[in-house]
Amino acid sequence: MSSDHPTRRRALRMIGATVAVGGIGLGSSVAQNGQDGEDGSSGEGDDGVDSPYTAVYRDTIDSVVLVTVTGPRGSGGLGSGFVIDEQHVVTNNHVVETASDDGVEIQYSNEEWRTASIVGTDLYSDLAVLRVENMPDVASGLPVVDREPTIGQEVLALGNPLGLDASVSQGIISGVDRVLPSPSGFSIPAAIQTDASVNPGNSGGPLVGLEGDVYGIVSSGVGQTLAFAISPRLANRVIPALIEDGTYEHPYMGVAVQPVGPEIADAIGLEEATGVLVTEVVPNSPADGVLQSATVDSPDSGDVIVAIDGQQIQNQAQLLSTLALETAPGDTVELTVVRSGDEQSVEVTLESRPESQLPQTPIEPGP
Repeated sequence: MSSDHPTRRRALRMIGATVAVGGIGLGSSVAQNGQDGEDGSSGEGDDGVDSPYTAVYRDTIDSVVLVTVTGPRGSGGLGSGFVIDEQHVVTNNHVVETASDDGVEIQYSNEEWRTASIVGTDLYSDLAVLRVENMPDVASGLPVVDREPTIGQEVLALGNPLGLDASVSQGIISGVDRVLPSPSGFSIPAAIQTDASVNPGNSGGPLVGLEGDVYGIVSSGVGQTLAFAISPRLANRVIPALIEDGTYEHPYMGVAVQPVGPEIADAIGLEEATGVLVTEVVPNSPADGVLQSATVDSPDSGDVIVAIDGQQIQNQAQLLSTLALETAPGDTVELTVVRSGDEQSVEVTLESRPESQLPQTPIEPGP
């Protein structure tokens, strides 16, 4: 649905309010649209009630935007985004992927509108960067941390759930290093899990800590207490490349893998269930001729990757995040593998990820 007109925007807010009253609810979301309440208060602490959440909201909401998209034949949609510098806004790739030329409009918390152009998109990390000329004075860049958040720390999801502009929901970091499925066939690694309420329209908005820094870019929600955000460490690798080149080259090894559980460990002769079993090697990929894949009837015929450059690999999530966050195309990595019961080292020179992906195992996609 398109939302490129203020009247349409107000209608969306009314629809969202009806849904909330009807019992579906918005979790702990609190809509703030900058309008004065019936009693003349702003709804932002004028009654003397304040909290750390109020302070973070006040400090960051002017940098959070509504992203509306118009596509071919009038199709479109909406999502969220946030300002990172004086010219650029970050959002999700899936928010803007159907946009036509000049088909992206953004609105700020003070109700100002701007037309945005798409600078770069990356399907594999679900990130996109927009350029905005004449950024409103109220908006300033939100800093993205370059570290993994701590499980249990409080965070706020800011954005526009169900078209309700300038909303905030509170939660904690529930988990890190999650692997998200992707339409590209390659998984999104190192994702952040939160129990902050996330709904359609939150996509692309920031997940911020109580100091106002961004700890993730909201990507998807499964339920009222289960949502995911793109890792800040991955975002800090992808976003500068999108601004500079319009694209980002992901490292690629060319294997499908699955976790080593007790049954596989016993069949292979491992003392403990750890590492990932190579189940397929893509022809003509960097791993072709270097790594050996297992067969259904003979799992012990495949290599088990247990370390990369001396860093232990216990599961596929660690393999994916290590490749995504610590390597680049052209790097030569040393893999420690268990082959036929013996531990040995092999080297693989990574390449840029191809457009297509190998057939995946039903367990988990590979790097």
